[in-house]
Parts: sequence; structure tokens; C-alpha cells
Amino acid sequence: MFELHPSKVATIKNDILSGITVALALVPEAVAFAFVAGVEPLVGLYAAFMVGLITACIGGRPGMISGATGALAVVMVALVADHGVEYLFATVVLMGGLQICAGLFKLGKFIRMVPHPVMLGFVNGLAIVIFLAQLGQFGTQGDPGWLAGTFMQGSILDVAWLKGQQLYMLIGLVIVTMFIIHFLPRFTKDVPSSLVAIIVVSVLVFSLDLDTRVVGDIASISGGLPAFHIPSVPLTFETLAIIFPYSVILAMIGLIESLLTLRLVDEITESRGRGNKECVAQGVANTATGFFGGMGGCAMIGQSMINVNSGGRGRLSGITAALCLLLFILVASPLIEQIPLAALIGVMFIVVIGTFEWSSFRVIRKVPRSDALVLVLVSAVTVATDLAVAVVVGVIVSALVFAWEHAKHILIEEREDHKGSTVYAVTGPLFFGSVTSFLDRFDPGKDNDDVIIDFARSRVADHSGLEAIDTLADRYLNAGKTLHLVHLSDECRRLLTRASGLVEVNVIEDPRYFVADDVLA
Repeated sequence: MFELHPSKVATIKNDILSGITVALALVPEAVAFAFVAGVEPLVGLYAAFMVGLITACIGGRPGMISGATGALAVVMVALVADHGVEYLFATVVLMGGLQICAGLFKLGKFIRMVPHPVMLGFVNGLAIVIFLAQLGQFGTQGDPGWLAGTFMQGSILDVAWLKGQQLYMLIGLVIVTMFIIHFLPRFTKDVPSSLVAIIVVSVLVFSLDLDTRVVGDIASISGGLPAFHIPSVPLTFETLAIIFPYSVILAMIGLIESLLTLRLVDEITESRGRGNKECVAQGVANTATGFFGGMGGCAMIGQSMINVNSGGRGRLSGITAALCLLLFILVASPLIEQIPLAALIGVMFIVVIGTFEWSSFRVIRKVPRSDALVLVLVSAVTVATDLAVAVVVGVIVSALVFAWEHAKHILIEEREDHKGSTVYAVTGPLFFGSVTSFLDRFDPGKDNDDVIIDFARSRVADHSGLEAIDTLADRYLNAGKTLHLVHLSDECRRLLTRASGLVEVNVIEDPRYFVADDVLA
């Protein structure tokens, strides 16, 4: 059911005011992302408006803000450069379709597989990225690395930095903005401190006629309503071959960033969003955006943190942000273009401070070294490449560590029963990481003629485990010994049944499974 406010905390006033604050912060970022992708500023602004509006209305996480993002923009730039903006629109449409399918097939639940160290690394890495992004604003406007360096961190070192009075003015206004945001809540929480800071700094700059950079120095944001437009690309398999790989990559990056941001907002608000519903909403939003001349997008952690910290909890906050952004484009562009960039930089620096998990410095000395490694690795890869690569690397490393640790936990106890049979009791999972240790513990030459392997406290997890059982059975049969496999779990039996064409276990005592004996002989 559509609800503007999921709780009493999300009042109409808080949602509207926080939405306005978010809209102001969206303008320079949407424009900058458009430049990074190699498209016109309005392409980024239209994406921020449409993706933000649709996900706010039907998404699975009220209070989360979506729009054009740098993680997607850096992938789009090659497509636009090689094939043009129309292919980008077609790619965004297909990207949305893939995301809708991911939601319908309930793939959003797999975000639960992301370990907590990966989540911490993701948060810290994004905080560093947001911080580095703002450093680009301290470069000279004429420098080519000034805008690109804002969101492509590799260019930051090449930026020609501001000097003298202009630099001191920018730093001073940033400090004033951060000072207001930090201390105003101690006196009143009736209005978002970020919005007050933007207004105060803007009035200060205008009244004192201070020489500092404003939003209009980036680009003009004036435009009309987005118009329906079918991408002008040939409907051929050649076109599909061009756009499909980009669509898959963009869909994955968009969903990973959105679902991880959803989890982060869940933790802050102590509520629970719906991942699969958010996947569908992101897909619908991107499909619609592609048909209306937008560059697509996903959840934005920086703007989501601004919204949540300003009191925005309901859908109305995201709707307000999107509609205000459209209003800026249509009628208020001359006013918005006069907002000092220093005010928006200050807001984002506060977001960085609030987003970074400072407790990780304390935790990193207390958790296992493998978890500490994953945390640092994910943070570094997020900064060096992008979010999707960082999360995949983190999950893979965590899985390998888990497999290595559990490979050492397989135990085999040997004894002789009252019938003179050699009995092996296996404890722990039998999978690709533990099969070598498992096979090394058996010596058919020294065992009695009758051998029993008891799997009551073990389970066979994969094909490597099945092959290990098959190899062991062959060893005992070749040695002329009788082998019994007992207490195999139902799950293991089903695996053995399905693998009967691949694994030829010669211990045929159970005609149903062609491998196992349910009872001791």
C-alpha cells in the first residue's frame, strides 16, 4: 500500500524540508555526473528527477534518494564516446528491464550474502569517494580536471588548485556551512540544519558581494519538461550486441549500490525495507528514464544520508526532492544557479563525517585479521575502481576465507566395533576445501576387511565431496575390503542420485540411491 509516512517520526514538515535540502544538493552532482558520462547537463538532471520520483513513489525503502550517480556515469562514458547518446538511452531502457526481472525473480535477497566487513568497507570507501569528489571543486574552473576530477578520483592529482584569496574564501564558506549544520540542532530541530546553512551562506555571499564560485559556473540548469522519445537506434542484433554488455554491468552496479544503501538506511532508521520491491522500482524508473532522455541512475548514499539526517523518513521526502528539482529546471534556475558551491561542499563534508564508520578503527583491532583485511580491501577497491567490483571482491575473499577455515574443521575418529569392523566417524562438511584432508585420513591397506564410514555428523556439500566418496569407494574395493556408507543425510542422498551419471560409486547396497547403506550391516 502506498504510504507517505511509514512512522510518526516522518512528519510532513520534516519530509518537505529535507526534500528541498536534498534537491539543492542534487543539482551540482547531477550536472557533474552528466559531464562525466559525456552528455548534456539536462540529461543528468532529467535522470535525477525521474529516477528519484518513481523510486520514491513505488520503491521498497521510503526515505532513500535515487538519481544519477557517478558509479554508473564512469561506465557510460565509453558507450557515449563510441556510439552516441541514443545508444545510451537504449542501454538504460534495457538496463531497467533487467532490474525488473531481478526483482520479479526475488534476486534482491542475495544481498544478505554480503558480510558485515564488506558492508563496513563499502560505507568507508564511499565516504572516501564522496570526500575526494569534493576536492575537485577546489580546482580552478579553467582546468580540464576541475569537473572530471570531481567524480573520477584518478584526475584529482591533476587538478590545478585554487590559490590565494579565492581559495581562502572557499574554505571559509565551507567551514561556516559545516559550523551551522553541526551546532544548529543544539538550539532547534524544527528545520533541517543543512537547508538553513545553504540559505545563510547564500545570503552572506550575495549581501557582501563575495567572489566565489556558484552553481551557475558549472552549467545552466534551465530547461523544459522531459519529452517522450524512443531511442533512435537500429532494432538489430548488432545493436543488441553493443548495448547488452553495458546494460548488464549498469544493472548490476545499480542494484548493488541501491540494495547496500537500502541496508544502510535500514540500520539508521531501525526499520526494514523491501529489497525485491526496490529492484523492480529501480527497473521501472530506469526504463521510463531511457524513454524520456535521461541517463539512468540508482540509489545515492550521499543524498540519502542528507535526507535521513534532516528528518526525511517517508516517501514524501523523495517526492519533494524530485519535484523541487523539476521546479528548479523549469522556473527557478536563475535563483538556484546563484547558490555558492561552498555551501553544497560543506553539506557533503558533513555527510562524509556522518557516513564513515569511525568505529571501524577500534573494531579492526578486535576482529579476526581476515575480516580486517576484507574491510580495508573493499574500501580501497571502492576508491580505486567502483562499488560493484569492490563488493564482488569482498564477497569472494570472504567466501574463500570461510572455505579455508572450514576445511580445517573436518575431523575423523577411528575405532573398532564389537564385530571387528573399522569404523570412521566423520565430523564437519565435506566440500572442495576439505576433500584432501578427508582422503588423507583413510588407509585401506591397514583397515579390517569390513569398513564403516559414518556421516551422521557430516554433510556432503558439492560435487568435489561426491567425487571424494567415489574415489574412497574405489580404493577399498580395489583393496578387497567391504565398505559401508551410513547415515548420509537426505540432502546428500539427493545429490548422489542426481550425480549418478557422473559419479560411479561401486558400493551398491541401497538400490534407491546406488551408494548408501542406511543401517549398519
